[in-house]
Amino acid sequence: MPLNNEQKKHFKSIGHHLKPVLMVAENGLSEGVVAELERALNDHELIKIQFRITEREDRQALIEELAKVGRCELVQVIGKMALVYRKNPKPNKNLSNIHRYQA
Repeated sequence: MPLNNEQKKHFKSIGHHLKPVLMVAENGLSEGVVAELERALNDHELIKIQFRITEREDRQALIEELAKVGRCELVQVIGKMALVYRKNPKPNKNLSNIHRYQA
């Protein structure tokens, strides 16, 4: 289900304070990256990912592929950073960035 503008605005405000939990380099979406993406989304729901790829088109294609593979919603992309969200039906309230930063 796509996020509405109000949700995106809220997630962007939370994401501003987050540090990247995943870095993707020239190797792209290796098994390790996909496994870590899965773990991070299950634990935190909203995560920031840093891409260490210089070419803008390559980076954008990789961000879109990552969103498909991770079955997550792309909230925002700024430069080499992407903010993605995937709802966890049973979130851990101590780990979930959504619950920790609830107003």
